[in-house]
Order: sequence, then structure tokens, then C-alpha cells
Amino acid sequence: MLTMVVELEDKPGQLVRVLEPISRLGGNIISVTHRRDEITPLGRIPVRIAVQIDDSKVDLLIKEIESRGIVVRNYNRIRHTATTTLLLIGHIIHTDLRDTIDKIDKTGFAEVVEMRIVMPELKKPSTAIIKISAIDEEKLAKSTRILKDVCKEKGIMVIEPL
Repeated sequence: MLTMVVELEDKPGQLVRVLEPISRLGGNIISVTHRRDEITPLGRIPVRIAVQIDDSKVDLLIKEIESRGIVVRNYNRIRHTATTTLLLIGHIIHTDLRDTIDKIDKTGFAEVVEMRIVMPELKKPSTAIIKISAIDEEKLAKSTRILKDVCKEKGIMVIEPL
């Protein structure tokens, strides 16, 4: 698994310039997250991309993306062997969703690889399905505890799979 953050200009066609080499090199795109509310010092939009790709092709992929004039802010290789999906219920967006995700992603051993949110009304609780991957079962359990602690502080209920 490879995760990277690229900086894209806010104009049509920029994301395709990153996704095309991933596809051509046999990568499988797991998730793409735009952070349109966050502008980089270069006036660009950071986009986080998680990709399953053969480890031997990572350096070539990064070089191809950069050769297209795209800034690769950072990237890391994480070999995730354990994954879980949890249900969150509460004011997920209003309690700083980015902070919640960052608490997992910054561990270095786990990351949020997918999230789907349903927001019925502005002042009503949201529901989210969050998928976390980690390097092993022990680290997955630790990242789940971190998520539960963060959600408890924010008044968000966490429901684990049966």
C-alpha cells in the first residue's frame, strides 16, 4: 500500500494527470481525498491518494508523477495486513473530521483508507462508516482504541463489527 499527498492546481484535468500513471503501472486506487478547504503555500489543493501497487514500482510512479509537473508533498509505503470497518454516529463533521482522521493517520502504523458519511440535516447527528487498515492485528486494535478515545471526547458513538 502506498499513500501520497500531491498538490494539484484547482483546474479541470489535474487529478487525471496523477491517476493515469497509477493505472498504467497496474496500481489499484483505494481512496482519493481532496482537501479543498486547505490551500498549500503554492496555492494548490492537497489530494491524498491511497494505492495498492507493487512495491518495486513505487519509485517509478513517483518519478512519473513528478515529471508531469505535479508536486508530491510526501509519500509512504505501508504494508497493511489488518483492516476493520466501524460505524460512527454523532456530529462527525462539526467536531473536526480532519482531526479525527489525523489521529489515526499520524500513528505511522495505521490509516483511514475509506470513509462514507451520511448527513441528514445540519443540526442532526451524522453517520459514517470508516475503514481503518494497519500493519498488523495488534496495531489495528491500538488504532481502534485511539479512534474510540477521540470519539468519546467528541461525543461520537463507535460501533464495532460483530
